[in-house]
Amino acid sequence: MADLKDGFSLEFIENFGKKVHGVYPVFETGRFVEDVTGNGWEDLAFKNRIRRISTVLGKYLPSDFKEALNVLYLIDEKCTGLRYLFFPDFVEVYGLAEENWRESMTALERFTKRSSAEFAVRAFILKDPERMMKQMKTWAGDPDEHVRRLASEGCRPRLPWGQALPMFKRNPEPVLPILEKLLDDSSSYVKKSVANNFNDIAKDNPDVVVEMVRKWKHTSIGTDWILRHGSRTLIRQANPAIMELFGYPAVETEDAAITMTPDELSIGEDSTLHYKIKIPNGRPVKVRIEYGIYFVKSRGNTSRKLFLLTDKEVQGDAVIKGERTHHWADLSTRKHYPGIHRIALFVNGVEAALTEIDLKEA
Repeated sequence: MADLKDGFSLEFIENFGKKVHGVYPVFETGRFVEDVTGNGWEDLAFKNRIRRISTVLGKYLPSDFKEALNVLYLIDEKCTGLRYLFFPDFVEVYGLAEENWRESMTALERFTKRSSAEFAVRAFILKDPERMMKQMKTWAGDPDEHVRRLASEGCRPRLPWGQALPMFKRNPEPVLPILEKLLDDSSSYVKKSVANNFNDIAKDNPDVVVEMVRKWKHTSIGTDWILRHGSRTLIRQANPAIMELFGYPAVETEDAAITMTPDELSIGEDSTLHYKIKIPNGRPVKVRIEYGIYFVKSRGNTSRKLFLLTDKEVQGDAVIKGERTHHWADLSTRKHYPGIHRIALFVNGVEAALTEIDLKEA
């Protein structure tokens, strides 16, 4: 979200102030804009800008929370998209008090349809998990897909850019009734969120996800997609129970080979991976073939990352081969360091062949 901060231009802030002034004439647009865009505004990241806007907004709206919401309700239908995340954030900043609970729930439900309340709702979960999860379960049955998605996305234990929910990392049981309620949801927007929630849970409690797959697999096509996508981390880790549940048996490969050409190159250049595997004669088998690179890190240690080559059912005695170009240029998420990099070929999570390249400074 770092790149999104540029969407908060001076023009955007001014136009928003004018919207508020149009329905609340005493709103001081000029002072609001000055307070928002002053005091180190240019250095603030996206979420910090969201918090700056919502905090300053509270200074110029009515001091009574309910009255302030009524002003926002007059313009929220014209304020849609991620830039308006400060609407639900306003609820988090000013609506956490017990006396504002009902108004806050109404506002979060309303505002999530325009942007998303997935971040703001987490403060309410942390404050009163039991009460808030009952509300989330109610939202899981809402006719609006944005509200149903909030029920799942808002309680993800590891939501990116959101406050962590450590109690759900330790014990995700309160989350499961919500996910079960959404397992056959008609909306792909909701299904993706449910799968991501499962994937979060799998990182801390893999056995919980394994049991959910056992319980719900083959319930429906949509449910199977959620469970499969939600198990992606466990599949990459070749978790034995998950591999079995999704039909990836241990495969005794023959003549497995992997090469990378050239085997000596510089950071920023490309190489070509060639691979070949022969499947033993017998019944058709489902295979997931990946290559893993043990990237050298700044301190000389290594960290493996897997890259999918193919995932399909093949006949016995089949020969699977192919090639893939790999780019060794630095990314925003990965910096390369010189050294010997091991590259392994994996079949259903088991290493079948190994090679290496010598990566040098650019």
